[in-house]
Amino acid sequence: QVQLAESGGGSVQPGGSLRLSCVTSLSIIHNACIGWFRQAPGKEREGVARIDNGDSYTHYADSVKGRFTISLDKAKPTAYLQMNSLNPEDTAMYYCAVKWGKYCDLVDQRDYTYWGQGTQVTVSS
Repeated sequence: QVQLAESGGGSVQPGGSLRLSCVTSLSIIHNACIGWFRQAPGKEREGVARIDNGDSYTHYADSVKGRFTISLDKAKPTAYLQMNSLNPEDTAMYYCAVKWGKYCDLVDQRDYTYWGQGTQVTVSS
């Protein structure tokens, strides 16, 4: 059974930082592509960042480019989303998701087989 456990969400002021964690399994961290998605109230879920398996190529949504960083610690095995310079528009429930295989994208969410339960991020003054 695949397990994805997100943590690290919370409430921060604009300009603050948070690091989200997605604890998974050795099988996933070595054989799957991992993405971070978010959904704000009343909005559709959107892709935020993804990291390909193998070459660890990363890709970000334009709205977070330069502020967010996705990374893996294969020994733990955990995926991270470091979020800096947060603003109120970043407020959302954040999810990690898994697509088996080397490559993935942020557009077709149907490619992702497993999803975590989410962790809430709230940015307000």
